[in-house]
Amino acid sequence: MTPHSEHFPGKPPPPSGRHGPRPLPLNLITAASLYLSSNAALPLLRNGSLNWSPSLEKAGKSLLDALEKTNPDVFAAHVETLSRARAAEFVAGLEQYRNHPYRRDLSEPEILWTDGSTQLLDYNSESKGQPIVIVPSLINRHYILDLTAESSFMRWLVGQGFRPFLVDWGAPGTVERNFTMTDYITQRLEPALDRIVDVCARPISVIGYCMGGLLATSLAVRNQDFVNGLVLLATPWDFHSGDVGQAKAMADVGAGLAPLLQAVGEVPVDVIQTLFSGLDPFLVERKFVGFAGRDMQSKAAIAFVALEDWVNDGVPLAAAVARECFAGWYGANSPASGAWRVEGEVVDPTAFKKPSLVVIPSTDRIVPPQSAAALGVALPFATIQRPPAGHIGMMVGRKAEAQVWKPVARWLEELS
Repeated sequence: MTPHSEHFPGKPPPPSGRHGPRPLPLNLITAASLYLSSNAALPLLRNGSLNWSPSLEKAGKSLLDALEKTNPDVFAAHVETLSRARAAEFVAGLEQYRNHPYRRDLSEPEILWTDGSTQLLDYNSESKGQPIVIVPSLINRHYILDLTAESSFMRWLVGQGFRPFLVDWGAPGTVERNFTMTDYITQRLEPALDRIVDVCARPISVIGYCMGGLLATSLAVRNQDFVNGLVLLATPWDFHSGDVGQAKAMADVGAGLAPLLQAVGEVPVDVIQTLFSGLDPFLVERKFVGFAGRDMQSKAAIAFVALEDWVNDGVPLAAAVARECFAGWYGANSPASGAWRVEGEVVDPTAFKKPSLVVIPSTDRIVPPQSAAALGVALPFATIQRPPAGHIGMMVGRKAEAQVWKPVARWLEELS
């Protein structure tokens, strides 16, 4: 992203108001434990009782051999120095992020339709091109697909002649806090689709991203008369394929959250972020150490801040939907087992008789590729693509346009 005057010269830096990286106390404690454990592990390392993970066993043996030729006190002092330096870098990176002057300032698209907390954003209202409705996850803000002027899948689609619509779920309001997954599909997605059909008077292409892909699948299967194709981006389906232990752990977490859901009526954002941090507990530490010392006006720094702002701008998940996700999707594997129902009907991808494109990023750490591949197998007329990308990078990374955007657009063009 190119620096704009709105962000830098001409305006004073905004006061620090960022919440992230959320949850901040957890990330601070995790980083501190990393630095402290480096020193605490030294006695175990010296007496040979330190347990290495299998992947580090060879490197650990090499380290032990080298330590035999090293003064232990000098080595311990060096570890202490490095730990303190890295901790200082981490804190510096946090401060640089939290005080960075960047604020997202893209022009807002037209709102075609709204109901409760949900809006349908129309990015190209004058276009006669192929209409596309894009369904994001319920727990992340929609603008990952419209992040910056230089990294916006939505605005890029406009430039290719399409008429893209984006569902903005918003945070659950009074009504949505009592919603089930069925309610989101039948009371939000289907009326939004009806509105697009009324305006465009032609079949609609449906795109779903991550969790939104499951909702998009149900929408497409239930409304085939109005849909000409389905694109699924990093969409899980077989939750017990790839890492069944992780899926069962998520189901256990859901059971443990029962009192909170009963009391609060939703899963708070910081709880959701805590669950994601379990996938890679030290990711935040590595990111902000790497961010420390960057030129804050560089494109890379601004892109980092823009993405981190989105990561830390999540929304809560309604209690009934959370129970369905944890117990149904993760615990019972209801989508792949044929037990997931919407309005009493099984969501059956084999019943979708239109073309589909299943995009499975090969380095996805959030949705196991095996889980997403199961949906590609189930859809009868599916094309599968496996770009060498990660879950978020596939949509906003430096190579997103070449690896994902262009192949998706070419596939959509072939539908017309």
